[in-house]
Amino acid sequence: MTSWRERMAALLPRLMVVSHDLLMVWVCWQGLHHLRYAMLPHPPQFPLWSPEIAIVLAAQGLVFWRVGLYRGLWRFASVPDLWNILKATLLGLLALALGLALYNRLGSVPRAVLVMYPFALVGLLGMPRLLFRAWKDNQNSDLKSGVALRVLILGAGRAGEALVRDLRRSGAYQPVGLLDDAAKLHGTKLHGVPVLGSLGDAASIARETAAKLIVIAMPSLDAASMQRVVAVCESTGLPFRTVPRLVDVLEGRSLPGELKEVAIDDLLGRKPVTPDWKLIRGWLGGRTVLVTGAGGSIGSELCRQCARHGARRIALLEVDELALTTTQAELSRAFPDLEILSVLGNCGDPGVIRHALRISEPDAVFHAAAYKQVPLLERQLREAVRNNVLATEAVARSCRDAGVSTFVFISTDKAVDPVNVLGATKRFAEMVCQTLDDRKSTRFVTVRFGNVLDSAGSVVPLFREQIRLGGPVTVTDPEVTRYFMTIPEACQLIVQAAASAAHASIYTLDMGEPVPIRVLAEQMIRLAGKQPGRDVAIVYTGLRAGEKLHETLFHADEIYRPTSHSKILEARARDASVEMISKALGQLQAAVADYDNEELSRILRAAMPEFSPAGKIEEPGATIVRFPARDARRTR
Repeated sequence: MTSWRERMAALLPRLMVVSHDLLMVWVCWQGLHHLRYAMLPHPPQFPLWSPEIAIVLAAQGLVFWRVGLYRGLWRFASVPDLWNILKATLLGLLALALGLALYNRLGSVPRAVLVMYPFALVGLLGMPRLLFRAWKDNQNSDLKSGVALRVLILGAGRAGEALVRDLRRSGAYQPVGLLDDAAKLHGTKLHGVPVLGSLGDAASIARETAAKLIVIAMPSLDAASMQRVVAVCESTGLPFRTVPRLVDVLEGRSLPGELKEVAIDDLLGRKPVTPDWKLIRGWLGGRTVLVTGAGGSIGSELCRQCARHGARRIALLEVDELALTTTQAELSRAFPDLEILSVLGNCGDPGVIRHALRISEPDAVFHAAAYKQVPLLERQLREAVRNNVLATEAVARSCRDAGVSTFVFISTDKAVDPVNVLGATKRFAEMVCQTLDDRKSTRFVTVRFGNVLDSAGSVVPLFREQIRLGGPVTVTDPEVTRYFMTIPEACQLIVQAAASAAHASIYTLDMGEPVPIRVLAEQMIRLAGKQPGRDVAIVYTGLRAGEKLHETLFHADEIYRPTSHSKILEARARDASVEMISKALGQLQAAVADYDNEELSRILRAAMPEFSPAGKIEEPGATIVRFPARDARRTR
């Protein structure tokens, strides 16, 4: 319970604002009367107080209160506040005219005063608010002008204008200029900060203005334009940051006004994805979802997406206790009203999955648990089959037996023409899901996509760590390419596909253009403020076992058709024999029990004629850019 002192401390500023506004009404009314008769040789005398003035103050004050004029803060006064003041003064004019008409039929009020009253009052009320805001905006920078970081801003649009205001308000930064390619803006000023030239002039203008930091205020740039702007920033030799995109702010990945480093996904040619939120919320709203592998990169993001778009309850199934605890804590903190059920265990254990289904009673299950490291799985065939095939079959069959409405299997582009163990096991799991779908009960949906940026075990965190340690950065081949998506983008499209999917359907996500891994490594090195080859070496080690030079998204025998979403394609599933899959599953279970890798390999090749293992790839003499060892550099 608040004390009377706290209540008074909160009420006093508002009382001061009310007193100021009523004083301005009195000044306006008196001033207009004096102005009206100022040219007469003997102007009439107006009393400082009268019943007429009391009616004016009461009517106008009541309108101020009803319009909500005192809900705004002077500290952030802007055009909407001025519009609110204008509306209040016009309505106040009608109210006071009605009151005076009832009092004395407007007998002593000049018509010129009534005409000029709302416009004069807008100036008297609006000007102090704007002056107060300007003073507050400049107060911090005046106090800290000696230590404020000098900032050069790229982009003089809306984001640049908002950034200038935010930087000045913080007091820790001093905007010294803006750059923009629009010639019509050159020579103009934005909140007193000059537009000094185009983006190409950044290097020379940064020296002239003694800037210490560059901020990119163009959040809507596509990847090609961002690459050009980043190159401009690198030419200055100064550190640079960027403002977050609106979608990142709305989805909680960035804070408003935050200056963040340029991320690698900003440079990879991916256009922002806009899912059908209405469809997703209509499907997820008030439902219960179970996610296997809930502690992984994809699994945890799927949990966040489901929670964000209306799921009532989410069950987390995870074998890693730390990952399970971390995901549960994050969800509880971000979504306090969400009901969370945590199950620690292996989803391939029939008892565990039956228990998870029994306590959660889910409407949909997302099966994200899997092994996915290509080189490792080439030497761990038994575990790959056990986890990627047999565990998937156990979860899928249990979901059908429990009457789950939708089962979503997270697959990979490596299941198309598989040449490695990961692709083969994922492709076999796809066929298992296809044969379990009887078109009457559970709807089995498969979603394929390629590499996910910054997911656990992916190349991006590996490169980041290698760059942090000073190199070298290891790339398998100068020509190798991969398709990439961001984790949120992949999960949004998974949920989108699941919301509108048909029985036994396979969906492929549009991955955009393939990215050369060499280019990815070079861009990450530059984003770290270093130069490839000079500061950090790139070493080409040769393709590893099970790796392709280029990935394939589409199979020749699968006919793809567009869906309601431009980024999702539906593949006509290839025929799979129920008897053949059932027999192969029995054989795989026996071979797993015996740890017979040769038999496992034979069964997979027999079940999938397209499976052609790449085998061990000999290194044809790796191309190595020589660079001093990190420890050797330290001894100098």
